[in-house]
Amino acid sequence: MSICQDISQNLQQGKAKAVRELVQKALDEGLPAKQILDEGLLDGMGIIGDKFKNNEVYVPEVLIAARAMNAGTEILKPYLQASGVKAAGKVAIGTVKGDLHDIGKNLVKLMLEGKGLEVVDLGVDVSPEQFLEAAQNQGCGIIAVSALLTTTMGQMKAVVDAVQAAGLRDKITIMVGGAPVTDSFRESIGADIYTADAASASDAAVAVFTKKAS
Repeated sequence: MSICQDISQNLQQGKAKAVRELVQKALDEGLPAKQILDEGLLDGMGIIGDKFKNNEVYVPEVLIAARAMNAGTEILKPYLQASGVKAAGKVAIGTVKGDLHDIGKNLVKLMLEGKGLEVVDLGVDVSPEQFLEAAQNQGCGIIAVSALLTTTMGQMKAVVDAVQAAGLRDKITIMVGGAPVTDSFRESIGADIYTADAASASDAAVAVFTKKAS
């Protein structure tokens, strides 16, 4: 088994210490940081994401795997920066104003990072202005908006309106999600993408950046 496969397997099992050691070993053996990221860390997290989508693993397993991935990424980060490797895209994510729920948002964030995307996490109770500001100042191609309360869903439209008013509607893709959100609601507020779960959200985001790059 190659060392990258070894990293992937240990990551899937949530063995952070082993992942850290194997990443360092791979670097010491002269493997390019990008290869370790793609064939080791992202491969393992991708498998976890697919299993999560198919209900073969659950939230605790995803969190443990993500922790192992972060352990490996920490070591890789300076090497990736030195070799000029950039994330495939940047996403601003947050829960809307008036809503303090963050479990769903955090899961989506983990899945996005597991696909190699850079995530700007704005937290909870985020105003439309804060979403817009983050996207503008940090060059985010996607704004991902979460809501868990039916009473706060209207804030999603306010985010769409803010992006529209700033003249950036054709440059920024707006994704929405959360328990009460549906695709017909997405359509009614003029957002671009609705997904029912975290793994599908990360797939959709990757597709957006792939299209922008082509």
